[in-house]
Amino acid sequence: MMTILIILLALVFISGAPLFTIMLGGTALGAFFSMRGFTIGFDGAINKMFGISGRDEIEVLSTIPLFIYAGYLLAEAKTADRLVRFANAMMGWLPGGLAIVTIGTCALFTVFTGASGVTIIALGGVLMPALVKNGYPERFSMGLIAGTGSVGLLFPPALPLFIYGTVYGLTGLDKENWDTGRFLFAGVVPGMVLIGMMSAVAVFVAVKKKLPRQKFSVGELGKSFIAALPELMIPFGVIVGLASGFGLPEIASITVLYVAILEIAIFRALTLKQMWGISFEAMAMIGAIFMIIFASTAFTDFMVNAEVPKKLVAITQENVESKIVFLLAINVILLIVGTVMDIFSAIVVVLPLIAPIAKAYGIDPYHLGVIFLLNLEVGYLHPPVGLNLFLTSVKFNRPITEVMWATVPFLVTMIVALLVITYVPAITAVSVPEPPRTAPIKNLITLVETGIEEGKVSIAQIALVDVMGNEIKGLDGKPVMRQFKDCKAIADENDRNVCQLVFFNVTACRPDAKSQDPKQIACANRAIAEWTVANMNGDALHPEYAVTTMWELALVDADGKPLEHDMPILGKDGTPVLDDAGDPKTEKKPLLAKDGKPLVKKLATCDALTDSAKDTCRSLFVEVSNCTILPPDADECAEAAATECGSAGGEAPAPAPGDGSAGSAAAGSAAGSGSAEAAGSGSAAGSGSAAGSGAVPGTAVAGDCVAEKTAACQKKAIQSCAVDKMITWISDNPDQAAQE
Repeated sequence: MMTILIILLALVFISGAPLFTIMLGGTALGAFFSMRGFTIGFDGAINKMFGISGRDEIEVLSTIPLFIYAGYLLAEAKTADRLVRFANAMMGWLPGGLAIVTIGTCALFTVFTGASGVTIIALGGVLMPALVKNGYPERFSMGLIAGTGSVGLLFPPALPLFIYGTVYGLTGLDKENWDTGRFLFAGVVPGMVLIGMMSAVAVFVAVKKKLPRQKFSVGELGKSFIAALPELMIPFGVIVGLASGFGLPEIASITVLYVAILEIAIFRALTLKQMWGISFEAMAMIGAIFMIIFASTAFTDFMVNAEVPKKLVAITQENVESKIVFLLAINVILLIVGTVMDIFSAIVVVLPLIAPIAKAYGIDPYHLGVIFLLNLEVGYLHPPVGLNLFLTSVKFNRPITEVMWATVPFLVTMIVALLVITYVPAITAVSVPEPPRTAPIKNLITLVETGIEEGKVSIAQIALVDVMGNEIKGLDGKPVMRQFKDCKAIADENDRNVCQLVFFNVTACRPDAKSQDPKQIACANRAIAEWTVANMNGDALHPEYAVTTMWELALVDADGKPLEHDMPILGKDGTPVLDDAGDPKTEKKPLLAKDGKPLVKKLATCDALTDSAKDTCRSLFVEVSNCTILPPDADECAEAAATECGSAGGEAPAPAPGDGSAGSAAAGSAAGSGSAEAAGSGSAAGSGSAAGSGAVPGTAVAGDCVAEKTAACQKKAIQSCAVDKMITWISDNPDQAAQE
């Protein structure tokens, strides 16, 4: 069924459905078939989609609409004419000068617009006649314009740099070191290397064909420079602003205001009437990009939960040992991606998959970004479906095959430049500025903020306990502790809030840490248990954080009989027997060890497995542990016990810590026999006597009766829950279930 739905989704995508709908559809489809269930899987992804709260991501997202709008204004204001005139006056006298002018002008214009298609359409009509008039072969001129239509995407403030920085930031792979502001400079030197190589090709052609040069004129250079200066200042102004420490939102806002005043009031290249149409087109583009970014955030969250990047890392590392080979593989993959997807879609879809693998190979994230964008630049020109090829064909009314042959020299040059930049990371490293030295100040701010936040909680150190107050111990036999100060060090705001939530919930139950009120202690225990199950044991993003109360589990039902699993029926030839529908026939077989006894699973054996198999193995113990940490029907058990024992007022008693019997399930080990530490030690749980002595006003006999009945009821509920969890796990993992 799932395969059919995936095929249908792919057909919808091929039919032209918007990319964001496909990503949301894939998220919903994956959540529907996930073990976590649709509600948890899809809701969590959507919450992640609207929960983008990292400071760097928010800043970059706010700049994207502004720079897009500025680019649209410049594209409509005849900026290209002024840039071409100045560049030709400055370099037209050199061998291949006009070709170099074409390369530089296209690069600069792409910086403004962020899209190579706009560059070819806007500059093609100006540059093509000029090149042909000066003696350049028509095919060479056409190939030059097509080949240089995207060479400016590595220079700030080109839009793909911001998109890449935002998406990489959202992956959360290197929050401490990643800075989009620094990444904007990473492509400067690699971009100059690319332009230098393409210029060398232009000079070679000009010298070989003895093409004429333009006579140098100081007067023309001065006039054209004055005319183009206001717009030439924009990219340099952005760079200076970033280097001076101004924030991206401020720089983007000033850029838009500057461009609007320049083109409307000074050059009078735009009218207020035109602004309406330009704004409409720009906002449509902004909306499309934001929809893709947000939908990709949800899709990426699902893929992380489904461990897709983790599995890709494992597969890649198993088959590719060399970092050099891996880089070559990335180049090949991205070249293919660049030919079939636009640059924005490629970034938001492919980057979250490739980034974790690159990190595993120790590739610098800034270097990866340059490689990624440069590959997509080359993809624009790569046959058979490179976007620049089709745009050039339409613009100059030439067959697509003719355009392909015309671009071969420039395609080869770009691939050579790509390989040089890929395997010489120092070229990128030179471009990336040093991080700002604000660590002491940041540390001081963090300490102050932590102190203020700690003042809001009654207990700053909590021992994880189940709902009965039994401590949850780690594999080392020590209680699992949580400290409020550790939460503040978490970079992601959502994760930080989740970490702090348990402390605030405990404070709401027990405002005074010294209080020994049984109801307050019981409330705090329940808050800790609910938080543990929902977050530490319910978050597939961090399976390594899960805690267990079980170390061994016998796969038996409530009566001690072995659980069964579906085994395929084999024919005489050893192949599965099929039913009328073509599916393998199965039969129920008890899960028995070699000695004929019920199969016993041990948590220690999970550590011998790798990656997803290890997590799948541990998930059995985590799910059953959740039954003991937060037993189902706990309140009903307490109420029934109170009624049966005739306790005063019929109130439900505060759960008392057990002796460990309530924490056992099937043949599993107990949740722990020791009660939580007293409040004076900083633990949220109360001492055993405090929680168990005063459940409800009444006699000691009634209190003992209630505690005994409650424990017996909960033991039965835990056992039933554990059996259900084991049956589900066996059904989902029949092969691993049968292994000893």
